[in-house]
Amino acid sequence: MPAARVLIDGPSELVFDYAIPDGLPVVPGCRVRVPLRNRSSAGTVLQLVDATDSGFALRPLDALTDPQPLVTPKLLELGRWIADYYGCGFESVVRVLLPEAVRTEENSAKTRKTVVLDQPADEETLAQLAKRAPRQHTILSLLAHAPDQRLPLTELGSAAATSVKSLASKGLVKLVDSEVRRDPEADGQAEILADTPLELNAEQQEALDAILATVPAVRGDGGTHQAGQTGETGEAGKAEDGQAPPAAKPLLLHGVTGSGKTEVYLQAARHTLEAGRTVLVLVPEISLTPQTVRRFRARFADIQDQVAVLHSNLSQGERFDEWHRIRKGQARIVIGARSAVFAPLPELGLILVDEEHENSYKQDQVPRYHGRDIAVLRGHLEGATVVLGSATPSLESFHNARDGKYRLLRLTERADARSLPVIRVVDMRLESRKQKSKTAFLSDPLRNAIERKLTNNEQAILFLNRRGFARSLQCPSCGHVCTCPHCSLALTYHRSDDRLLCHICGHQAVVPRRCPECRDPSIALQGFGTQKVEDVLRKVFPEARVARVDADALRRKNALRDLLNAFRARKVDLLVGTQMIAKGLHFPNVTLVGILNADIGLHVPDFRAGERVFQLITQVAGRAGRGELEGEVIVQTFTPHSPSIQFARHHDFDGFAAQELEMREQFHFPPFARCAVLTSRSTHERRAEFTLQTLHRRLSEDAPPGILIGEPLPSPLVKAHGQFRFQLMLRGPSARPLTRHVQRILARNPLPEDVTVVFDMDALSFT
Repeated sequence: MPAARVLIDGPSELVFDYAIPDGLPVVPGCRVRVPLRNRSSAGTVLQLVDATDSGFALRPLDALTDPQPLVTPKLLELGRWIADYYGCGFESVVRVLLPEAVRTEENSAKTRKTVVLDQPADEETLAQLAKRAPRQHTILSLLAHAPDQRLPLTELGSAAATSVKSLASKGLVKLVDSEVRRDPEADGQAEILADTPLELNAEQQEALDAILATVPAVRGDGGTHQAGQTGETGEAGKAEDGQAPPAAKPLLLHGVTGSGKTEVYLQAARHTLEAGRTVLVLVPEISLTPQTVRRFRARFADIQDQVAVLHSNLSQGERFDEWHRIRKGQARIVIGARSAVFAPLPELGLILVDEEHENSYKQDQVPRYHGRDIAVLRGHLEGATVVLGSATPSLESFHNARDGKYRLLRLTERADARSLPVIRVVDMRLESRKQKSKTAFLSDPLRNAIERKLTNNEQAILFLNRRGFARSLQCPSCGHVCTCPHCSLALTYHRSDDRLLCHICGHQAVVPRRCPECRDPSIALQGFGTQKVEDVLRKVFPEARVARVDADALRRKNALRDLLNAFRARKVDLLVGTQMIAKGLHFPNVTLVGILNADIGLHVPDFRAGERVFQLITQVAGRAGRGELEGEVIVQTFTPHSPSIQFARHHDFDGFAAQELEMREQFHFPPFARCAVLTSRSTHERRAEFTLQTLHRRLSEDAPPGILIGEPLPSPLVKAHGQFRFQLMLRGPSARPLTRHVQRILARNPLPEDVTVVFDMDALSFT
């Protein structure tokens, strides 16, 4: 006799088995109501099991809340792969597959009263109403000319309710409840003008043809036909599924900045829709979503209501509406951040992963999946084409392409034969000797270039990946630095709030007027952030219109979209920002990009540090010269001879990849091995350290062949959120043996109550 294993809604991970009443069509993925103690609760069916295995009588399910499963079998299979690969509970994965906005019963479709013309009035009735009830006559006239002969009650005026009631009693109209979509892009969104496909150059056309050759089409019998040839998709491609059509190799689209990758995406999406399939578009940052949505809605103006948006900044109601539109097939294009990879799209045909190299695709909470890798696996399971696009591909993806697991497509020139911007490197060691002023972070070459651009009515972007006004407050006498009491980090001064803030835990402190240690009043600010850059620019260039883009300046909803629209409309001359403006944005009038401190992130204990700096410089530099005018980039650095900076200066990705991959292979780092991090944390420093040392001994005792286990060491950020942190790195030739070995040891060794251990497979952060 089958029983249902149900994940109970709520913060806990409660999973119970329930008997299935006769005639109730319960399948995995269904939503049900179940008895839980003395109340009724909602839950999700994870799987069907044999009731006799429990050994005791099971309570029956109360009801099936939805006849159709909200989680499809393919997504459930994907979830089981994630749980096995990343070493986490299947229950935690299901909570990602089925967002809280959909699970909770507090959310529902929004409705409004709508007046519908039920029966057209004859001329005699209209004439009588015109004399005796002119308001009723007006309502009938409006309804007769309205789309579908219906209008919201609120649009008929505040005094229309009585007239509508009278008309309803005569059988002329009826009042119904109609669903209203909560459109996340509707608030303040300017009118979108339709555009047409652009003519592709030879490289773009070749890339498009390669994509279309693999996009599956819906057959007349309701099945699918897969074009192209099959191939391995790496670790993810080892998942088995007998029902899905064979998937083609993922395509790595390596195109320089401004080469027209988005145009290739748009035309590929159009052909996919015409083939009867749906499209999923992933972007790395929520800040890039509005621009991407705008471009897709402009291109698909005839069906722009079929474009849906999914990301964590949506309200619960907006997320509820968008998710159900996708599930019902009303939205055929989905655009969103990493969590959108689980969108319940039917007949998925094309997955586009833009800026595939970005670390933001990696989830930092359980389940710690990587959105790009899950996109590759989902494409394999559903027989969809996967396109990974970037001007600076991750070395893992590039290595897969070099080994034949992915197919490499290249766009080596900018669209319309525009030239790449000229990158100049400024040695700040020399500049700092020449300048002793507060504007020392603006070198003479950069200041002069800004003046030229402003004179020519052109725009400039200044990039600094550090928010706040000053990075620390330090006493020159005793050397004391104001630090966070909960984290091993200096507090950053924010002038707009006149507070010292911790960028890790959010702790705030009043700015001391004297040194807390020696009482010296000469305690001073050190370093600079985006707030200080903005302040100095307003003084140095008083005629320029300056704006800032960072997390502090964009606390209001849609603030980023409004600011970027103002910049696009040339209402802003100088834009100062963090990595939120580093990629994906297209401003034709920007002819200068200044990178104020290219060394941030270069000298950190992370084997990917050089790769990230190379990617960041290349991506930021790509914002310049995207229009008719040539671009210029000025990179300020204290380490001008770094390979990352020099290869980026010459736009030489292949040269950088060759020397970096050689180093990775010698030291057995990804992509030549799988890398995981085991972290212990506790409010008691010694317990966190001792726990990890104990686990290290257990892991080393019977480690599978080929697994390298590092030493337990303090994390680079040894204290965060009041907890001390220790970590060790594990490497191995494949992921599953490593994951299963760690999970086996964790299951055998109970942890102290106040110690938390986190396992991160394919870790990208080592801080």
